[in-house]
Amino acid sequence: MAEVWAATHRPARLLGLIVVASCVLNLLLIGGSLYMMLVYDSVLPSRSISTLVGLLLLMLVTYAFQGFFDQMRSGMLADVGHAVDRALSSRVQAAISDMAIRGERMPGDGLGPMRDLEQIRGFITMGLATMIDLPWMIFFLATLFLLHAWLGLTTLIGMVVLMVLALFTNGATKGPSRRTAQVAAHRNNMASANLRHVDLFTALGMRERMEARWDRINDYYGEVQARLSGAVTSLGGTSKILRLALQSIILTVGALLVIDGKATGGIIFASSILSGRALAPVDQMIANWKGFAAARDGLSRLSDLIDQNPVRPAVMTQLPAPRLELRLEGVFAGPPGTQTIVVNGVDFTLRAGDACGVIGPSGAGKTSLGRVLTGVWPPVRGALRLDGGTLDQWAPAARGAFLGYLPQTVELLDGTVAENISRFDGANDSAAVIAAAQAAGVHELIMGLPNGYDTVLGEEAGLLSGGQRQRVGLARALYRDPFLVVLDEPNSNLDAEGEKCLQQAIAAVRRRKGIAIIISHQIGILAQVSHVLCLNGGRMEAFGPAAEVLTRFLPKAPPMMAHPNPPPFAPRGAQA
Repeated sequence: MAEVWAATHRPARLLGLIVVASCVLNLLLIGGSLYMMLVYDSVLPSRSISTLVGLLLLMLVTYAFQGFFDQMRSGMLADVGHAVDRALSSRVQAAISDMAIRGERMPGDGLGPMRDLEQIRGFITMGLATMIDLPWMIFFLATLFLLHAWLGLTTLIGMVVLMVLALFTNGATKGPSRRTAQVAAHRNNMASANLRHVDLFTALGMRERMEARWDRINDYYGEVQARLSGAVTSLGGTSKILRLALQSIILTVGALLVIDGKATGGIIFASSILSGRALAPVDQMIANWKGFAAARDGLSRLSDLIDQNPVRPAVMTQLPAPRLELRLEGVFAGPPGTQTIVVNGVDFTLRAGDACGVIGPSGAGKTSLGRVLTGVWPPVRGALRLDGGTLDQWAPAARGAFLGYLPQTVELLDGTVAENISRFDGANDSAAVIAAAQAAGVHELIMGLPNGYDTVLGEEAGLLSGGQRQRVGLARALYRDPFLVVLDEPNSNLDAEGEKCLQQAIAAVRRRKGIAIIISHQIGILAQVSHVLCLNGGRMEAFGPAAEVLTRFLPKAPPMMAHPNPPPFAPRGAQA
């Protein structure tokens, strides 16, 4: 909570100016009442045209200043909302990413915190002015008491009634507002999944069933939204009717005072305007209660999210990029946030120029080890060291510069091919991008695209086949010659030409004294490796020179290069 409040209070100087502008604006609002009272009490009895014109000019100047300060306040509130959004947006994104790495799913589509931040920004921009104007009810109420005690007392009673209605609105909408947000997130998540898997649903004849499933949740969302809107509209309508009735009652009280000779005719109209100004903030607060409730709940959720995901300590001493060795010292690891261990006591050392194939049956922990090697999963026990330093001794951006990673499922982002290869570093280093593409053997393929390296890929990169996406992903992993390159099933979608380019890429990593880790079920891809690590059940069954380990576990296997498409690897005694 402290971090969120610090962000909302950071533009304190601007908030001070907003309060000053609000003071001037509310003082100017009393001008209309004074004008009305003077016209009825002074101009009409004297029939002075010059006095009327003079008052009108003063009133026009007052309205001009009122418009100026109103626009100035609105602009400053928009600046404050933008400042709060800018202060928290990166922090919120980091917290969401930390939770995703730990395997903790956010409700709905996972983007609820970003919508909460948008709700807070919208409330600051549009609704905060109402909260700032609330204390000025006392000023207008005091002015009515100065005109006459009965006028002030009548307005005070009406104000209390509207405040009670506002509190009732808060209690009546708090639960439905929270439920609506939950259902909306689930609805959006389902719609996104339907679009993402439309090919699968069409092929399996599931499309109509999934659309019907979304229709059901959408209907339920409509019902929940209607109940919330009905409650807000009903209470808002009641507030409006009470306010109109109160203005009529104020006019009646004023008329009685005039008849009794205790007030002038101008006071009737002035009191009506002043009572309207006194009650306007309460009326506006009730009308905008839905936005206020959403911002309040969003602020609470964001505070919890940020408190549960504290900022990682900054790395003050920047180590040089590693260039000598990779060493795992009895590493135990599992999905963050769980007690499950899927990597059990892995211990080995590789030096510059080595390449290691990681083999084993499905579920052996190969992909999990890849996540540990790239820092996605920190070790629970033991240590992973590069030139003696653990991965957390480098800042994430610095660590990414000497790590290359090709996951099993290659995700390319919405942007150009060059931007994807360069990891969106913004350096516009064309030479480095082309060098990475050439190292991955994908340069000619990219040149054949409609706009070459400047071809824009959609979010799903539908322009490319699975094999092409994998080869562009390999180029991304090789960008700027990282020291450690981890490739997880890098040939799962490759044809013969792609396999050849992959072999050449692994050989090139070794020649430049990098370290390559190749995780695969296929032994044919291991032709360029110097070492082999065999995993089973998350434990090391063997580690050593490639020929020695492969001979031990595959004694009847022919030479690796004899079969372009060898069978999947399965240690003796294991299920394939």
